[in-house]
Amino acid sequence: MSIPVKVGDLGKALEGFGTGYLLTSSDGRVKVVTVEPSVVDGTVRVPAPGCGTLANLADNPVVTLVFPPLEQRGYTLLVDGTAETDGDDVHISATGAVLHRPAAHADGPPAPDGCGHDCRPVP
Repeated sequence: MSIPVKVGDLGKALEGFGTGYLLTSSDGRVKVVTVEPSVVDGTVRVPAPGCGTLANLADNPVVTLVFPPLEQRGYTLLVDGTAETDGDDVHISATGAVLHRPAAHADGPPAPDGCGHDCRPVP
């Protein structure tokens, strides 16, 4: 079950999560680092994720952020985007985001829009 998150709503969505993980790749290998980003002026800003991450971004700017649920069987926030480096920091322009959990976890907490268990908002 996935619930789309509007890119403009990422700041609010991140308020419901703690520490996340930034995934980058280069040469067919994925690197994962723990991050605590913020959203500033519509851009996800990651302070100093490390030299390996910055090196990966020089080869491939496509990234994914993963924020696991704070409660058992809750939703995971997944954010895809394109990153640019700014000194030791990274600025991510999100291209899409979803709240996701497997159907087997439908007995978990209700969707954040109050819609009930694993329902999907109608546009």
